[in-house]
Amino acid sequence: MNPAAEIWEKVKSLMSAEMTATTLNTWFDDTEALALEENRFILYSPTRFKQEIITARYITPIQNALHELFSADFQVTVLTEGQRNILEKPKTGAFLPGTDEYTFERFVVGSSNKFAHAAAQKVADNPGQSYNPLFIYGESGLGKTHLLYAIAHAIHASHPDYKVIYIKGDAFTNELISAIREGRNQEFREKYRGADVFLMDDVQFIAGRDSTQEEMFHTFNTLYELKKQIVFTSDRPPKEMLRLEDRLKTRFEWGLLADIIPPDYETRTAIIKNKAIRMGMELPDYIIQLIAETITANVRQIEGTVNKIMAFQDLNGDTVDKNTVIRAVKDIFKEKSDILPTADVIIEEVCKFYSLDPPLLRGQGRSKDISLARQIAMYQIRRMTNLSLKEIGAEFGGRDHSTVLNALNRIEDLVKNDPEKAEIIKDITTNINSRYE
Repeated sequence: MNPAAEIWEKVKSLMSAEMTATTLNTWFDDTEALALEENRFILYSPTRFKQEIITARYITPIQNALHELFSADFQVTVLTEGQRNILEKPKTGAFLPGTDEYTFERFVVGSSNKFAHAAAQKVADNPGQSYNPLFIYGESGLGKTHLLYAIAHAIHASHPDYKVIYIKGDAFTNELISAIREGRNQEFREKYRGADVFLMDDVQFIAGRDSTQEEMFHTFNTLYELKKQIVFTSDRPPKEMLRLEDRLKTRFEWGLLADIIPPDYETRTAIIKNKAIRMGMELPDYIIQLIAETITANVRQIEGTVNKIMAFQDLNGDTVDKNTVIRAVKDIFKEKSDILPTADVIIEEVCKFYSLDPPLLRGQGRSKDISLARQIAMYQIRRMTNLSLKEIGAEFGGRDHSTVLNALNRIEDLVKNDPEKAEIIKDITTNINSRYE
């Protein structure tokens, strides 16, 4: 068994704690692990349908399992029939995130994203020459990451020798921390400052992190002066990142800001039709209309509903009717709303944000940073779980309920009166929720 295959068995074992045996067998029985690279885990699924379901629904659980094994973030790529030869081609300077699902051809353009799409296409056609940097912002699930991937694929097709680097904001911070601990600062700088195309997803997560912002400042300057293409995505524009240094805000605004808003009815309809056609499914107009009228704010949920309908039809032999759509829509919202994060997950995400080890948070340490992080963890657990004050205290070395209550009151005051602390709470909440998407 190759090393990647051994790791895949461990990943499935970890996922079995959160998934039923039926789910694992249905979607992963014939999935193979092809390779484990520096920061990418590559899987193979023999059918495009399964590939799309795994990509849409199970990438996060796989990434969480890999993180548990390695304490590092991995990009998970799922290949299907006709794509395995990608691994056999000579390596170029490009790292291509995602699969061929994320291209300009498969991006549904509407009034809500037309400007951002046109800007991304222009950047891909003339990297380093137009709109540098390009800064795309909007809420989660609207297609920002799709555009980043599309830029990467398009530039690789026209410039196969270009070094394309894709990284998420929190992963950039984690990698920098590891580089500092291991004395690999120069290697880290050469990696990112040597890029021809630098793509950062969720750049908001570098805000408030002094070392990361310092590194980003110099990386940005180097790439910009060399006319290398820079593209960022974020859930908000630079001016609303209260903890971001002014010198970075200014640089992020040097090029072009492009926002993406929730799709209108016509765009939602086009997305549903496009997704159904690619999955080989014909949906009646009234079904398409029902989905478009029911799910209005999130492209990811729209596509997830179509995936769910396809699964009902494929696995259960169900006919696609109004009841099927209602079941699919209920499942999509139930899957998110019915799952409450555990105290362990919340503590882990708070620790990740503050670069602390969980035992420090659960222990008796009273330094200013540890105390604040501990109080934020208590506050998040109270907000996001059903645990009582006593049960929350038990998670932190048996602290009594009055200590927990004082922590809650303090953080509530900070959220109301300190915009930067409120932004921290928002970022940590986003990270926790993303574990369950």
